[in-house]
Amino acid sequence: MLRKMMLAVMLVVVLAGVAVAGSDASVPRVYVLKNGMTVAVLEDERFPLASVRLYVHAGSAYETPEQSGISHLLEHMVFKSTETRGAGQAAKDIESAGGAVNAATSFDYTMYYADLPADRWLVGLEVIKDMIFGARFEPSELESEKKVVLAEIDRGRDDPQDVMFQDLQALMWPGTGYERPIIGSRERVAGFSREDLKAHVARWYQPQSMLLVVAGKVDAGEVLHKAEALFGDMKNDRTIIPPMPLVRTAGARPEVKVEFGEWNKVYLSVAFPTPGMRAPREAALEIFAQLLGGDETSRLYRRFKYEKRLVDEISASSMTLERGGILYIGATLDAANLETFWKELLDDLAGLKAEDFTDREIERAKLNLEDALFRARETIPGLAAKFGSFVFFGYGTGGEANYLRAAGQVDRKELQGVIDAWLKPGDLRAVALLPRDAQGKVSAEALEKAVAAVWPAGAGAAKTDLAGTKAGGTEIVDLGGGHRLVLSPDQALPYAAVSMVFAGGDMLLAPDEQGLAQLASDALIMGTTKRGAVEIQDFLSDRAASLSAASGRDTFSVEARYPSRFAADLLGLFAEVLREPAFAEKEVERTRQSQLAGIKRQEDEPMGLAFRKLFPFLYSGGGYSYTRLGDPARVAAFTPDDARRFMARQMRMPWVLSVCGEFDRAKVVELATSLAAWCGPAEPYAFATPEWGKKREEKLTLAERNQSHLLLVFPVPGTNAPQTPGLELLNTVLAGQGGLLFKDLREKESLGYSVTSFLWQSVHTGFMAFYIGTEPQKAERAMEGFKRVAAGLAAADLPEAEVSRAKNLLWGDYHRERQRLGARSNEAARELVYGYGLDHDREVIEKAVTLSAKDLRDLAGKYLDPGKAYVMRIEP
Repeated sequence: MLRKMMLAVMLVVVLAGVAVAGSDASVPRVYVLKNGMTVAVLEDERFPLASVRLYVHAGSAYETPEQSGISHLLEHMVFKSTETRGAGQAAKDIESAGGAVNAATSFDYTMYYADLPADRWLVGLEVIKDMIFGARFEPSELESEKKVVLAEIDRGRDDPQDVMFQDLQALMWPGTGYERPIIGSRERVAGFSREDLKAHVARWYQPQSMLLVVAGKVDAGEVLHKAEALFGDMKNDRTIIPPMPLVRTAGARPEVKVEFGEWNKVYLSVAFPTPGMRAPREAALEIFAQLLGGDETSRLYRRFKYEKRLVDEISASSMTLERGGILYIGATLDAANLETFWKELLDDLAGLKAEDFTDREIERAKLNLEDALFRARETIPGLAAKFGSFVFFGYGTGGEANYLRAAGQVDRKELQGVIDAWLKPGDLRAVALLPRDAQGKVSAEALEKAVAAVWPAGAGAAKTDLAGTKAGGTEIVDLGGGHRLVLSPDQALPYAAVSMVFAGGDMLLAPDEQGLAQLASDALIMGTTKRGAVEIQDFLSDRAASLSAASGRDTFSVEARYPSRFAADLLGLFAEVLREPAFAEKEVERTRQSQLAGIKRQEDEPMGLAFRKLFPFLYSGGGYSYTRLGDPARVAAFTPDDARRFMARQMRMPWVLSVCGEFDRAKVVELATSLAAWCGPAEPYAFATPEWGKKREEKLTLAERNQSHLLLVFPVPGTNAPQTPGLELLNTVLAGQGGLLFKDLREKESLGYSVTSFLWQSVHTGFMAFYIGTEPQKAERAMEGFKRVAAGLAAADLPEAEVSRAKNLLWGDYHRERQRLGARSNEAARELVYGYGLDHDREVIEKAVTLSAKDLRDLAGKYLDPGKAYVMRIEP
């Protein structure tokens, strides 16, 4: 079944020249330059976009201990000055072309990428080459950027997930390049010189070690010619020997590391070593991880979150690297549950057998693995990244097809082989981060002894065709009574997305009901009068589909995404969830506990805490001032009847149902008409105009953190105001790697690693915020920097190049953000609910690009006044 459902295999011609006469333009082309560099081109005309990616076999695992972090530092430094560009000009040139540029460093590779309008793809090639091979590595810029990376290292130690994984690395891969954090250590990063960076590029950035991928609305022949012209004269000056897989001996005993800190929750990771990429059982290992903890139908989720309620979250995954891998289990839970959970988890793993999994579960796991690969093709960057990864890591041009073929052949015998080979107690490595008040109650020794007691060495080893979619463009159907339907056909992929957006959300709540809308949205899809949560989860997973509900500050939404061959099933479930929600006591209780855990997790992270407290600080009264997840004491008291009453109110509000993708028009119209009749005429609804808070400054603290986080917030009008196009353009001038805030506060002054601005608006209110994460001793300088940038915008016209960059970037972002079917269905529904037309966002940009530098100066002078701003600080 899996092979029949698979997409057509991507056939690739390895070219001997730049172009192949008469070749099929729809087939990806792979070309090997004479110097050994590989170039892959995938033509795709769905969107006016192109994605450029350059992969290099040079990551942290290639470094010696003395070089730890140099690959990541290089990734930062290439955005500085080159022989032909000043500091930050590379990013600015991409953004000025309407694109976005970035880079990423991993264990086994560094990747540079640019996503651009299709007619500007060449800018991406030229800029990426210049960034790397034209980099100057100016000493003053290097010293400045090292401070930024050091701040990034500190920032990582504030995040429990980062701390936990770095500790796990050291346990899993001692004595190898994988044991060290990708970002490096403070000591090593601080000591790198210009010569070190040049030597690193010379050593590893050989043409034979590089892959260039260009995907999108491009001409393959032209791309190959340009790639030859830009990269063909590069030389290899040494032989690069591919790294060998790690050789591991069986572990003698489990190892556990325990740390105590200012955490509200226990963050636990458990891992077992596995082979790396291209291992014979790689697909079986992926399917096993999916069965174990891949989604809400998995064994661990069902047992420990849903049934026993011992954890807030639990998941399992297979992480395969070039030379080795890990089977990873992660969980978040209360300290009071740790001892019980630990013993029961070990008992479950010790007795696990392949026969425990049903045929249905195994087929579901295969379907979801196929689906994950299939969905990567939904966007141009996803297409480029997926194909690039298969080619770069040696799977070959038919890598995806071979991988899916192997997955389709996985049976219980192969799954048992995975369990026997890699699920061994002596190989277990675990890290637990615990709240400080658990000190003295939990120890690494006790957790290790439990492994020996519960799981002794050797245990477990013995044991529908669719009617044709109506041709044409987007259609709006007025259903009457305040309800509308939007139909947006798109047959590029055999998928569809449905979004139903209501006015309401938090705006329907009384002050003492804060958090109820969130609770109701989470519990809504946890059961109907006909089927329970487990049945719904199985139903969705069997069809590689998703169903979700969410409540916002002034809207409520229900969304589904599914392969179009399952349309009848999913549309039926969609209607059932809305008409017949059960809100069963046990499901509401589980939802309550998850929401309470979510509050604690928010308050463990600086920015989570900031956004939890930001709106109550900015606004006075009404839904915009509410804490979205609510107060713990009130949330704990909510009942199923409370959720039912809220949903009864919500269903009486105006709504828009939007469908995008491949669908049967008649069936969708039938669904929408029946829902409109069932809801009845909507009650009148008007979006509120909230009052701003009186208090102008708020300070929050998180103990034992390394960084301060600052927000300078300026009140602005809502989306219905004529100033919105200008505000969008002004925010784009400020944000991003080429933006003014980044250039002034990070590039010039090294005041923080993360610096940006963002614009939030509803219909009648909004704000623009400047944000920076910085060292505590630099906080006041950073705040002064915010004020200086704001004053400069109001005092003088921006250079035309800055304005042009922002205008092009607005258009580039517009197209990138609308590639996914779900994004387009949601946008259509939301815009109509807000009272706008389907092209509202496009019209905003069309107006924005007509504005002048003087228009922006006037706008900044009117709204970016620090004297009228709100200040939020999160301090260690």
